[in-house]
Amino acid sequence: MMTSCALRVALSRYAGVLALSVLAACPSRAAVTLPAVFGDHMVLQRDREVPVWGSDAPGTAITVRLGEASVTGQAGADGAWRVALPAQAASAEPRALVVEGSSTVTLQDVLVGEVWVCSGQSNMELAVVTSDGGAEAVAGATDAQMRLFHIPKVSSALPQPTVEATWKVCSPETVPTFSAVGYYFGRELRREIGVPVGLINASWGGTRIEPWTTLQGFAGSSRLQDLHTRALLALPTSTIYKERLQAHLDGLAQWLEQARAALPRGEVLPPQPVLPRELLPLAGRQDPMALYHGMVHAIVPYAIRGALWYQGESNLIDGPLYTHKMEALIRGWRQAWGQGDFPFYWVQLAPYTYGVSPRALPRLWEAQERALAIPNTGMAVINDIGNLKDIHPRNKLDVGRRLGLIALANTYGREGLVWSSPRLREHTVVGAAMHLRFDHAGTGLRSRDGQSLTWFELVGPDGVTVKADARIGEPDEVILTAAGLTEPVGVRFAWDQTAEPNLANSAGLPVGAFRAGTTSAPQPLEALTPLARGYRTVYRVDIPEAPAYNDGPVDYAVNESAEITGLFDRIAYCLELQKPGEAVQYVFVSMDAFTQEIAKIGVPTHASGAIHQRDVQRLAVASNVDGVPTGEDLGTGNLEFWYCNYGPRNARPVPGASDTAYDFGDGDLRPGVKGYGSMQIHLPSRQATLIAFNRWGSGVPCDIGLGNRPTGNPDWTFAANAAQYSLRRLSVLVRVDD
Repeated sequence: MMTSCALRVALSRYAGVLALSVLAACPSRAAVTLPAVFGDHMVLQRDREVPVWGSDAPGTAITVRLGEASVTGQAGADGAWRVALPAQAASAEPRALVVEGSSTVTLQDVLVGEVWVCSGQSNMELAVVTSDGGAEAVAGATDAQMRLFHIPKVSSALPQPTVEATWKVCSPETVPTFSAVGYYFGRELRREIGVPVGLINASWGGTRIEPWTTLQGFAGSSRLQDLHTRALLALPTSTIYKERLQAHLDGLAQWLEQARAALPRGEVLPPQPVLPRELLPLAGRQDPMALYHGMVHAIVPYAIRGALWYQGESNLIDGPLYTHKMEALIRGWRQAWGQGDFPFYWVQLAPYTYGVSPRALPRLWEAQERALAIPNTGMAVINDIGNLKDIHPRNKLDVGRRLGLIALANTYGREGLVWSSPRLREHTVVGAAMHLRFDHAGTGLRSRDGQSLTWFELVGPDGVTVKADARIGEPDEVILTAAGLTEPVGVRFAWDQTAEPNLANSAGLPVGAFRAGTTSAPQPLEALTPLARGYRTVYRVDIPEAPAYNDGPVDYAVNESAEITGLFDRIAYCLELQKPGEAVQYVFVSMDAFTQEIAKIGVPTHASGAIHQRDVQRLAVASNVDGVPTGEDLGTGNLEFWYCNYGPRNARPVPGASDTAYDFGDGDLRPGVKGYGSMQIHLPSRQATLIAFNRWGSGVPCDIGLGNRPTGNPDWTFAANAAQYSLRRLSVLVRVDD
């Protein structure tokens, strides 16, 4: 039979949230316990107070010694303790770290030097052995003053107290599977500053930025409140989670009472309450906070010098929003570590032929560059060492070196280095020419291959973009002209996913993509919301009161479908409604492209053959309608686009949808048969209809609405309310280029 202490331990392990304090609460097993980041062969951060923490029996006196330094503390009521050793000078002499409490733990071969965290997705994870020159690098990895801590891949709904990892001395046996970028960066530091270096690798291929971000990081961003709310709702320790769960339990208890009463009477029961989707744990590797909880939390607040970041491929479609996600990531980590605005350096993605709009990557490049406004940050540009056919370019040596240059100049105060790629400082128009001035030109800009400068474009007052002739003027200046263009108003550089431009500074560091001035025609819907920026209208229709779109063509006032020749990465819909004498109401909703068939994104008529009964990703919503959820990353949406009849049965099924009311989970379609028609966009996690346009097939008054209908069917089916509105305008847009 289990003791109560053993049972508590077993239950905690089963839940996946074994706390160090559990061990401390078991008197028969009282002992000093440390998280795995404290171990033999570790490197402690020099010149900075060194936190040490762990658990023991409540009230136990704790002493931590490193050489002559000693500090004492006491385990709290929960068994947790934390002390801080005074700052230590760099030392390559192996020492012992001794922790005394209910037992004694002695950690051997401890060095003091520089500690960096290396994180991100697959390009940070890519191993030394698979990088260019990997075999040679592995054979030469004999520097015992470099130490490696490789955290395994774990996602978790709750913060984990430790990880299954150990510090290892750098050697041909330990280096092969370690991060190549991290290793080459550390090797550069070892060569240049000569002190021990500890590298902590927490990376996972294919992951987005949100799983690495803390709750506090989301909380501090006005642009990411939707993500913050989603994270809070799924966090079992949050107040709002407990309130929602209690409300669900109360409803479930009421249903159970009804069920018990109905059983002997043979009565039909209403559906059992379903646990709201937003309360489900965020434990998957793409869920907000899940990788921070599973891989990073356990090393906080281990003293570090700074962090390296190489990620973005999985957030390719985010565009400008990625800047705010970078801010949230960095702010959250800095708050969690409590070590001030420590250095945070990242790698701008390399050119690659993604299967989306060729402008999606430049928009992300721009977002990465804009994040440099965050204090104490830096970015390595690598558009000259990528591989258009490989999303994982193998030249990680130069990536590590460029990050090392940034650190040497900005963290370690090395003077006289040309450490940054050139950045556009200003642009001016003189006659028919545009003059560009750059910072970080070194002794002068140059063409790295000796050929004419490439990938410059000028934009005229009509919004037309033309290839520009470029030449270097002053050492920090590029002058642009274009045949036939007398009034340039904007400039774009390397504004394509395949761009490998040749403009560089005297140190050979390449110029990253940029744009300046007016580079696109304004989108009229920007007057309603800035979310419309960069979108091009494909279709616009002023909806008649009684449309008959299954028997004739949709009378689009705008139809630019034939002009859209490239790929697009986002699709948007905007429905504007106005009652006589009242203000215009609208909902604008965009999503990742769910098709590249331009003819199937408009009204889904019988002639188009379009049926979209599916989830769509990364909804962004703007609206002035009360009750409509808004935000720039609201998660998964649901389309109900078809030309036929349908019923209320939740046939897919969609979690939380009704089987009796027409809402966000309708079904029983009759493909191939002209019928009622539906063009609805929903946000199931909020049980919200966003846009509804129904009954447009047969020439009778249609249903139309924004948000949930206050009475009747939430998706406006059978509302027949079009006559209430003097304005009924639907716009369909795509993001091809901005």
